[in-house]
Amino acid sequence: MASPACVLPGNAGNGKPQVRIECVGGGPGGLYAAILLKSDDPSRDVVVHERNAADDTFGFGVVFSAATLRGLEAADGPSFERLWDACARWDPVEVRYGGERIRARGNSFAAISRHRLLHILQERATELGVEVRFTDEVTDVTDLLDADLVLGADGINSGVRAHFAEQFRPRLTVEGSKFIWLGTAQRFDAFTFIFSDSPAGRFQAHIYPFGEGVGTFIVECTDATWRAAGLDAVAAEDLAPGESDHSSIAHLQDLFADHLDGHDLVANNSKWLDWTTVRNESWRHDRVVLLGDAAHTAHFSIGSGTKLAMEDAMALAEAVRANTSLDHALDDYVSARKPSVEGIQQAASESLDWFARHGRYWSFEPPQFAYSLLTRSTRVDYDNLRQRDHRLVDLLDRWYATEDGRVPLVPRPPALTGVQVGPTSLANRLVLLPEPDDAATDGIVSSAHLDALAEWVDTDVALVLVDGVAVSATGRSTETDAGIWTDEQAGHWADLLATARRGDGPTRIGLRLVHAGPRGASRGRDHGIGRPLPQDRSWPLVAASPVRWGPTTRRPDALDAAGMESVVHDHVDASRRAAEAGFDALEVHAGHGGLLASFLSPLTNRRDDDHGGDVTNRMRFPLRVVEAVRATWPRDRLLSVCLSASDLEPDGIEPDEVLAVVEALRATGVDLVHVVAGQTTTHSRPEYGTAFNSRWSDLVRNAGSDPVLTSGNMPTVDDVNHVLLSGQADLCVLGRPLPETPDWLVRPRAGTRDDGATATAGTQSAGDTDATAGPAQRAAETKEHA
Repeated sequence: MASPACVLPGNAGNGKPQVRIECVGGGPGGLYAAILLKSDDPSRDVVVHERNAADDTFGFGVVFSAATLRGLEAADGPSFERLWDACARWDPVEVRYGGERIRARGNSFAAISRHRLLHILQERATELGVEVRFTDEVTDVTDLLDADLVLGADGINSGVRAHFAEQFRPRLTVEGSKFIWLGTAQRFDAFTFIFSDSPAGRFQAHIYPFGEGVGTFIVECTDATWRAAGLDAVAAEDLAPGESDHSSIAHLQDLFADHLDGHDLVANNSKWLDWTTVRNESWRHDRVVLLGDAAHTAHFSIGSGTKLAMEDAMALAEAVRANTSLDHALDDYVSARKPSVEGIQQAASESLDWFARHGRYWSFEPPQFAYSLLTRSTRVDYDNLRQRDHRLVDLLDRWYATEDGRVPLVPRPPALTGVQVGPTSLANRLVLLPEPDDAATDGIVSSAHLDALAEWVDTDVALVLVDGVAVSATGRSTETDAGIWTDEQAGHWADLLATARRGDGPTRIGLRLVHAGPRGASRGRDHGIGRPLPQDRSWPLVAASPVRWGPTTRRPDALDAAGMESVVHDHVDASRRAAEAGFDALEVHAGHGGLLASFLSPLTNRRDDDHGGDVTNRMRFPLRVVEAVRATWPRDRLLSVCLSASDLEPDGIEPDEVLAVVEALRATGVDLVHVVAGQTTTHSRPEYGTAFNSRWSDLVRNAGSDPVLTSGNMPTVDDVNHVLLSGQADLCVLGRPLPETPDWLVRPRAGTRDDGATATAGTQSAGDTDATAGPAQRAAETKEHA
């Protein structure tokens, strides 16, 4: 191999040997890299080795975003002009589901047939003097290693990657559903998603035009549906090279006949495949570098492999152009490009996961289903979609706020719509969960904290839920936790309610009951998480089993029968006092590693009696506590239970176990389930992104158990709007940690509407409805928009 000191840029006419670049793979990524590297320095000897003939191509169309097109235009004008002239261009994304068609505008796409794209790039490469060798398969990459630079652009089954597997350390993961790549002559003028039910199961099609009267038509289904439909009768490996599965194609043509209008589905080496995600720990080894599918893949529902490969080529050429050392250039290429691709792969993974679980949303009405689909990845949310297509979001807002056929004339964000939860009518979907913040002495909350809570109540959120209120002195987390285990403490809470309710706002006030269990007897958070109190200031800890919450916390004792009776009694007394104090709502905390949570998780419940083992036994004691609270707490007031739906650790509670617990809680008469995750032990590793618990509330709610409250880093109302409109929850805790009280959240003292409804956040009252506007009008509006 050439010396590491070899320099690629600027070699023409300087007396140095001619630079040689060998590219394995003549697809769009390899050809474009060759074009850019040759055009930067015509003296370079650039050779492309392509195993297929010049006119061979598999697949149909290639999609480019507006950003990619801008990059292509800047990188090489001549090839871009030809590409642009050959592209089909469109704006909308259309969702066909439940007999409706809903469109989202504000997108900018262009697509071209893969065959035409390859011809343009082959032509441009030849003009520049790149040597493209067709039907030239590289069987031994070592034959090329005397070159100055070797590009591995040979696709998902890369021989270059395989040869240097020890250096690249690839990870190929088969995931997702079965899919087959087809084409159609039916004219689609939008990026279209079609969802179709059949006796065998559900199928979805991903369709986009790439020329006049021609489009790509990818069909996807689960493995179970594929088998139930008999589509496994022809194995892909039994087909000859280039042969298509025509029996499957005939089946799909019948299935989607209503959308094809008599046109056929077109085959081109079309057979059922399993999606494989390619990742490499390293993208380069010495002078050998990977790009395109050899380096990475991203699921077709979110991106185009061709687009990513050509962007790799641009990044590689730019890095070579900007450096005088090839080593530095390749390092810069990987450093700049790999994180970007990994971000796209993450978004693609979210999209792939949505399609794998979309049956969970099959009961959604078309507007909510479409919104869930359009925002399935992390790249589009409520605010972003509004910027793209405010008219669509207005329609979605109207749909969300429609009640008993009354459609608001003025759209109102989902967060500000009312909701009935059990016996309680809530003015909106916003919840605040302020913490006492070390504000109590002997469980008696401080006057300063009472004042602070009164201010939060003045914000007109639906529910202020006071957090961290211990049911007993030994149920506290820290010495300064607030409590409600004495009548004196309850009296102070009653004073809070009297003070907070001086106004006429709609806010309900609730209390969250906590028994810290193995998390108890700790120092305040300002001393660090899980640091125990000195022994002389501590108190006995109890849990399901003698399992520490964290490595620095004290080991608890296993709760015995007498202890269980005492804990039940403490919760009952606390519930009674909370009711007498006048609280509107009560939440029992059975998550985040507290006493009740320690019974539910297999990580912390090691018992061998009838309170350990399977989930039926593990939930026995928490259910007993909730049943006792339900019997005490007034039926005309809201009762909630907070539950960790995942331990965020290996071998933790399973989703089916969580759903069994939720079903049992609902049977006790619980009105609301507050879904959280993690903190079962200090070993959990949550990802604190926006609305980080919503994936777990989604699981619980859409398994048939609503209403559901979720929390976790939702600092803005738009974050809440997104979670609600996508059907992941029915109420959301705003902030957490709490933001500074924003101006838009505080109840206005002047300028209120004549009908008494406040003009919060620039919106109008949900009462502004047209009594004559029913489902037919809403359907007409939606269809007109489409």
